Amino acid sequence: MTTSATEPTKPTPGPMEPGPEAFRDDVRVPYDDLLTFAAEVFAARGVPARRARLAAEALVYGDLAGLRSHGLTNLTRLYLPLFDDKRADPAAEPEVLADRGAAVLLDSRRSLGLWSASEAMDLAVDRATEYGIGLVSLRDATHFGCAGVHTARAAARDAIGILASNCGGQRIGRPPGGRAAMLGTNPLSIAAPAGPELPPFVLDMSTTVVPTGRVRQAARAGQSIPEGWLQDIEGRPVTDPSALDRGDGYPMWLGGRPETGAYKGYGLALLVEVLAALVPGAGLGPAAEALDGDGSPSGRDDDIGILALAVAPGALRPADGFLGQAEGLFQALLDCPPIDPARPVSYPGHREALTQRAARRDGVPVSRALCAELNAVAAELGVTAPPATRVEGDPA
Repeated sequence: MTTSATEPTKPTPGPMEPGPEAFRDDVRVPYDDLLTFAAEVFAARGVPARRARLAAEALVYGDLAGLRSHGLTNLTRLYLPLFDDKRADPAAEPEVLADRGAAVLLDSRRSLGLWSASEAMDLAVDRATEYGIGLVSLRDATHFGCAGVHTARAAARDAIGILASNCGGQRIGRPPGGRAAMLGTNPLSIAAPAGPELPPFVLDMSTTVVPTGRVRQAARAGQSIPEGWLQDIEGRPVTDPSALDRGDGYPMWLGGRPETGAYKGYGLALLVEVLAALVPGAGLGPAAEALDGDGSPSGRDDDIGILALAVAPGALRPADGFLGQAEGLFQALLDCPPIDPARPVSYPGHREALTQRAARRDGVPVSRALCAELNAVAAELGVTAPPATRVEGDPA
């Protein structure tokens, strides 16, 4: 296969996003082939077929939507090692610990978060359809990839989805003014339908300035990072992304420094810790053992807590009225006159939807280095490697 002669239209990169020159070495791979490959890899590691497919959808979404730090690059760096180290159980069956109708508590039993978070969101929407609101809380969970792929499942069913996760016992972020690492990046996402004609609103964010995947992506590329992503033990800016994994670079909270609003990001991280981990009884970042030693990063992301919450407006008022009003809300934002005509006003989820549309049409951009990794995994596990198409500029 070959690509089209022209690149798909890409949304303008944001101020901290790589521009087109960063992806000159990409090849393109059909989305369905990437999805089949990832599903076969998970199935080869013992994940049941339906759940392997769910996990693959969640993982490949990162590449499909342009969120590459949370996509297939993590297959060999994060998810397969979870199986190798027995930190995730591929055949786990979550156990219901409490079921109160609108609220359910599950023990995830170290199941792969890539599928268990989607199943939790689906169950939350099922309950919301009946009660107007549905809550599913998990403990002993594992990393779930992009939070937005899971909440978007709720939006596709005309519900509002909220997903939050702490980082179990992993501690890499310090309270403002504190010396000891106490918290993880504690991501959260909210998704809602934007009416019948517009892509859904999908907010997917860490409570730190950027997720750790963005920092590691820069480290792998040999690039420096902007001031404001990491700080050292004394609070000075760090621009070397390798400092994160060395343990001498600490993620900064949304808002940056205390005087510019770091307490807001810190407060959101604690909100996630309370709702996602304290409610189900999962592992906590802020704990006595975090104070041992010199305050360097400690623990690891085991026994993660997850909150999946769904609200079904259609159970409370006519669904058409809700959807019509939602479309008016988000269309008004798109119609806002931009300062720069080349950078039109958007909303979270809109840019990603355009990126997905182009990638489904023209193939998902994948770096040559990642292709080599995926080929090695395919050879090791005896599955079919995804076929890479040529990149523009290569000989036909």
